[in-house]
Amino acid sequence: MALRLTDRVEALPGVGAVRARALSKLGLATVEDLLRYFPRDYEDRRRRSTIAGAPPDAPVCIAALVAEVPRHAYIRKGLELTKVRAVDGGGVLEVTFFNQNYVKNALLPGESYLFYGVAEGTGSRRRMANPVFEREDRPRFTGRIMPIYPLTAGVSNALLAGLIQRCVEGCAQDMPELLPQTVRQEHALAAAGFSYCNIHFPESEEALALARRRLIFEEFFYLACGLARLRTRRDGQTGPVISSRALPDFFALLPFSLTGAQDRAIREAAADLASGRSMNRLVQGDVGSGKTMVAAACCFLAWKAGWQSALMAPTELLAGQHFHTLQNLFSSAGLRVGLLTASLRPSEKKALRAALSAGELDLVVGTHALLSEGVAFARLGLVVTDEQHRFGVAQRASLAAKGGGEGPEAPSPHVLVMSATPIPRTLALILYGDLDVSVIDQLPPGRTPVETFLVGEDKRQRLYGFVRKQVSLGRQVYIVCPAVEESEPPPEHAMGLGREAPAKGFADLKAVTAYARELREQVFPDLRVGFVHGRMKAREKEAAMAAFAAGELDVLVSTTVIEVGVDVPNASLIIVENADRFGLSQLHQLRGRVGRGRHQSYCVLVTANRNEETRARLKTLTRTTDGFRIAEEDLKLRGPGDFFGRRQHGLPQLHIADLAADTALLHEAQEAAKALLRSDPELSRPEHRPLNDQIRRLFTEQADMFN
Repeated sequence: MALRLTDRVEALPGVGAVRARALSKLGLATVEDLLRYFPRDYEDRRRRSTIAGAPPDAPVCIAALVAEVPRHAYIRKGLELTKVRAVDGGGVLEVTFFNQNYVKNALLPGESYLFYGVAEGTGSRRRMANPVFEREDRPRFTGRIMPIYPLTAGVSNALLAGLIQRCVEGCAQDMPELLPQTVRQEHALAAAGFSYCNIHFPESEEALALARRRLIFEEFFYLACGLARLRTRRDGQTGPVISSRALPDFFALLPFSLTGAQDRAIREAAADLASGRSMNRLVQGDVGSGKTMVAAACCFLAWKAGWQSALMAPTELLAGQHFHTLQNLFSSAGLRVGLLTASLRPSEKKALRAALSAGELDLVVGTHALLSEGVAFARLGLVVTDEQHRFGVAQRASLAAKGGGEGPEAPSPHVLVMSATPIPRTLALILYGDLDVSVIDQLPPGRTPVETFLVGEDKRQRLYGFVRKQVSLGRQVYIVCPAVEESEPPPEHAMGLGREAPAKGFADLKAVTAYARELREQVFPDLRVGFVHGRMKAREKEAAMAAFAAGELDVLVSTTVIEVGVDVPNASLIIVENADRFGLSQLHQLRGRVGRGRHQSYCVLVTANRNEETRARLKTLTRTTDGFRIAEEDLKLRGPGDFFGRRQHGLPQLHIADLAADTALLHEAQEAAKALLRSDPELSRPEHRPLNDQIRRLFTEQADMFN
């Protein structure tokens, strides 16, 4: 029976319920899913050699005759060996397989096989361990460029490659051609069918390059079209007209001078507020760069113009911190500030919601509780969200939909997004493609840079002595671990460079619960040691963080849950264990937890990894505190994973394109998208409708924007 793109994976030979479940973990449910699941790497298995002529340090294919019945031996529990001797005209190849007892029945004496692997030794007697092998007269995965796929438990590369090969042979030529012919011709792009065949099983390096170019361009092109249309629709939305005339009054409230970068960001946002169109602006800058003052200025201008504002933070502690900061700033001006979180008593929530809907509050600060059904505004004109990567597009839209006035022609509230994650501009244009971007690239005067050191395990006792010294001076210490419990793999976003072999097993990773107990009982029995991690209940987490903020703990052992936390000016030291398991941008975020007070602060990165590339990467942090430089370096070394995570908040995933390596193709695709949308802004021509449907599918959370 002919394969169709819509067939379920169970239609493929050898795929039953168990394998289908394993494949589903990779997001593979249909034949089309398999064809769109691209290799992460390739092995060139085309090089052939004789046994005697094989190089000692590179894998090759060797055609050899099996000269005996394979010998199988049980060595000990967990280790079985299968050995066989194979020969060609000029040599003998001793082949050993570990824990692959099926081999004893798969290799038949007198048959010729292709063995792919590294032939160890020299001369005419060579050795090979765990090679790939196939009958010489029926090769599938030898003698060719072989795809290597991302895998999961229960799915081997051989299984996945075999399934995808059937799909390629059966219906790769049926993959829809969604790129307009004019775009393909102008940019010399291969056809869809050719590209899907050769991205998986390339005929040559040239064919692979053509396939990659086409598919990378296509991903960027969809993204550019979708973002351009989102921006066009957003530009057409009216927003409350909020004058900037009151800015001098706001500046007069401040007990300090703004930096030039803060002033520039405030004026950019103020121009948006006064423009008559709905603002969608991202303010990004390092921890402590003063983003909150940009939000405060916008809230003040909205209040002066008769509009309410809402500020949403990811945790109750952070919401409380914003509330106190803004209440202290605005108390003399008469701007009324409220706080709405899930932990308020029912009577308090009821009173606050009533005041909000009656227009008796001018600014409300809160958590996700602001999204709850009973929250209504009298005249919501501005929405501010803190830490954008904690909130998706849909949540921003949900809060923005709560106000703006009455009637179908009512203006949409302005939206201001704050992020303390410095993001390279190339990436920001993609990740926040529906937003304008303001960058605060200066720190307020008087802030002392955090001194950063990279140390090995041999400095452990000196490090503990330094902790004691800081506590004796009245300071507090964070200690960050990559795992919650022992023998646990670290979270995906906390892994080091994907191409490195881990320096230590999972059992050697510092784990919060066990390490906190060890520190409390053996290392610092006289100090107050607490811990916090993401698996704790919200109230427990908040209580641990609040105790540390209040000075009731000397040492807080934590996972990266502290990445977004309250200011603790008294914390002067952060130690990151197994630092090689974290990305540079995340380490920089963690470093931002200290250096918030008047005391000199320190960040110590601890690693036992001796890999030169890893250590060079970590030393970047010892040389600079510029978050944008660090982000650029991280993007070069690790790709966009650190910034995007698993989902891109409503934007389509990039499966093959690499924002760090493919920037030239990104710009080419963006220009092509602009040209197409100039000629057909709504993609309504018959030949563009399949493209329009694809963009709608990819931008799932924002599909209604394209109606």
